[in-house]
Amino acid sequence: MYRLIVCDLDETLICLDRTITRRNIDAIKALRPLGVKFVPATGRPYTSVQGTLRELGLFDQPDEYVMSFNGSAITENRGNRLLHFEGMPFETVEALYKRGMNYDVCIHVYSADMVYVYNFAHNEREYLNNRMEVTEISERDLSFLRGQQIVKILYTNPDYGYLNMVEKEVSDLTGDCDVSYSSNRYLEFNHRGVNKGNGLKRLAELLNIDLSETMAIGDNINDLSMIRAAGLGVGVGNTVESMKPLCDYVTEGDCDHSGVAEAIEKFVLQAVR
Repeated sequence: MYRLIVCDLDETLICLDRTITRRNIDAIKALRPLGVKFVPATGRPYTSVQGTLRELGLFDQPDEYVMSFNGSAITENRGNRLLHFEGMPFETVEALYKRGMNYDVCIHVYSADMVYVYNFAHNEREYLNNRMEVTEISERDLSFLRGQQIVKILYTNPDYGYLNMVEKEVSDLTGDCDVSYSSNRYLEFNHRGVNKGNGLKRLAELLNIDLSETMAIGDNINDLSMIRAAGLGVGVGNTVESMKPLCDYVTEGDCDHSGVAEAIEKFVLQAVR
């Protein structure tokens, strides 16, 4: 039986209207009596998922976990106890920040406890509303963050093709980066080796769970590493088309129609009935 399920949040567990379906909540709550861990795996900060943890009955619980910042951080839910953290070199972040100013992108810079946003476009304000708190900045450099832990930097533009072009043009700066995409609007840069797949491996080792006993559920490119690493890699119905052939299973339901519950019911709950 699968003992550890890591699951992306936005556009996977969480609907487009930012709610979670009752079927998803009930399926996740049914895992705890079985001893199965359900771990949100998000590119967002762990501080931004506390409301989701409350809905799922996992808030401030001991021996329950969150994987955040695309695998840069692993926390235990009780007291948000930090178990693992890996940031980026300041010089890499600074270079990507300054280069990003040449493009039509909004830029996010993630420190350990704050998200700073430059060129805060209206559509990005709408997207982030009720997802996470940010601090808007206008500085042309990041000298105010020197000496602090920086987790990642990303560019955002709803034109996926434009982001592909930008990725190619900044490739001279990303040799020491893990590069991924999420939410069909983000081009994300973490330190090389930092991704959800390696985060899953680290957490499974910490919990003494074999990878064959893990399931990963996601919808976008930043989820692909964990989908490949897990014993069972699941894409929900709205998974980007290029990823679907790389998943072991793709649900009929999308993020709005309880794709996560479908996977949990099929591969865990039905197995114990």
